[in-house]
Amino acid sequence: MPDQTPEPPDFFAWHRPLLDRAVAATADRGHWTPYPESPSTKVYGEDSPKRGEAAFRDQLGAPFDLPGHPGEGAVEPRETSPYGFALGVTYPRVAPDEAVAAAKAATGRWREAGPDVRAGVAAEMLARLNAASFEIAHAVQHTTGQAFVMAFQAGGPHAQDRGLEAVAYAWAEQKRHPGEARWSKPQRRGGPLVMDKKFTPVGRGVSLLIACNTFPTWNGYPGLFASLVTGNPVVVKPHPGAVLPLAITVRIAREVLAEAGFDPNVVVLAAEEADERTAGVLARHPDVRIIDFTGSTEFGDWLEATARQAVVHTEKAGLNTVVLDSTDDYRGLLGNLAFSLSLYSGQMCTTPQNLLIPREGFTTDQGVRSAAEFAADLGAALDGLLDEPGRAAATLGAIVNGQVLERLDRACALGRTVRASASVEDPEHPEAVIRTPLLALLDAQADRETYSREWFGPVSFVIATDSTAHSLRVFLETVRRHGALTAAVHSTSEAVLAAAEAAALNAGVHLSENLTGGVFVNQSAAFSDFHGSAANPAASATLSDPAFVTGRFATLQSRRPVASEEPAHA
Repeated sequence: MPDQTPEPPDFFAWHRPLLDRAVAATADRGHWTPYPESPSTKVYGEDSPKRGEAAFRDQLGAPFDLPGHPGEGAVEPRETSPYGFALGVTYPRVAPDEAVAAAKAATGRWREAGPDVRAGVAAEMLARLNAASFEIAHAVQHTTGQAFVMAFQAGGPHAQDRGLEAVAYAWAEQKRHPGEARWSKPQRRGGPLVMDKKFTPVGRGVSLLIACNTFPTWNGYPGLFASLVTGNPVVVKPHPGAVLPLAITVRIAREVLAEAGFDPNVVVLAAEEADERTAGVLARHPDVRIIDFTGSTEFGDWLEATARQAVVHTEKAGLNTVVLDSTDDYRGLLGNLAFSLSLYSGQMCTTPQNLLIPREGFTTDQGVRSAAEFAADLGAALDGLLDEPGRAAATLGAIVNGQVLERLDRACALGRTVRASASVEDPEHPEAVIRTPLLALLDAQADRETYSREWFGPVSFVIATDSTAHSLRVFLETVRRHGALTAAVHSTSEAVLAAAEAAALNAGVHLSENLTGGVFVNQSAAFSDFHGSAANPAASATLSDPAFVTGRFATLQSRRPVASEEPAHA
């Protein structure tokens, strides 16, 4: 009887136009996205918001089902929404050795499938993740504290953009060399030496994704998809406080893998209890050959120093800096900075912390403003932005965990506060813990120890310097030593802008100039903006560029002599 097993879908053929367009977008660096960022029913369908919320609500207090997943028993990380309720979701329990072994055992057919098939499967995963954006948005909101619209955008379409960007780079880099070639070397006597050669991209091995609490999908998808497309299985180790967004991702990935005829264990979830520390155990496993990590400098440095068997990509902490020299749009500058400091209560790796300004002032279209006057004006701009509770809650989101509140208390105890942090009541979520940004006025010389460490959360410092030249020296020295993910400058002088750009290049950090409108220093766009840089201590990789993917695979060759009568490959 003939085999009745249906052929798996050809996801590569389905998504080839998308993949070609994505590769082109990485080259032209203009605006492009296939995933609409608006949570509109006109875009995603009339029932999508309700279905997404219902899927999230149905999961609360229940086991998360991953058919065929390795392990035995359940893990309850005790995820708690920053908006005031426990999620109560349990996940499959799998020991570190078992997770790695299951992923490794699934490698064979996935490696053999080749870059085209793998890229097509990854593109299909992203298409289904996009369709689940509302469900993921609720999961992100209630694990990270992001307000809903931000959770939808950053946790859904923007994360999917970053995932597709990684797919494009990984696919293109593996296609850089031909699959086959004929080599012919002429000889002085007799016929040429002829060899047929075959070139195969081969993944390094099991990849480990160690995700963060605040942006589990946005920071997680690049590494996940870069590793998958380069032929590596992935063990996904979420932060215990934000498991659900990545559990949904793993579920969808495993469904697509199974439909495409692959072992679903190409993607494995390694959830843990809140007090377990499995990341270090997984990272040291000899079969883990790739690690992607977002989180603290301390653990990131430990990974870089300890996991010597793996290629390690980290995004850690840094001192994001703004240099203020002059402006012809003071109102726009204040509004732009106020929003940048307020968005998600400063709980972004890209939020400005150190605002450097000459103590005697800088020139604006409203006159010269001293450091103290600027601090007061920025405080007033924050008050104006956040004066209405509903709008404030939609901008600030909620505080993700108690560590942020402790840091805020320490900043208050410095005694240099210009604008105090205040509580905000969320009309829709009265149990949410919400705080407005704190501004403190420091001196570049006297307070260097204070501003030379990261204060993750709603804490920023206006730092008085001797001059703009001094500000640029402080910027260069602190970022070189401690790192940064973003930097900005405001000046009407081309000479100052050139000096700031030179300082940023020497410090190894991305620079924004004169932002006074609807583009903010702490936001970046996939396919156009690079995020992070191995050129300074805050990261060891960039999202995304060729270097982010090429260390995940090797191109191996086989070769054989060709008999004189054999025809060349077509």
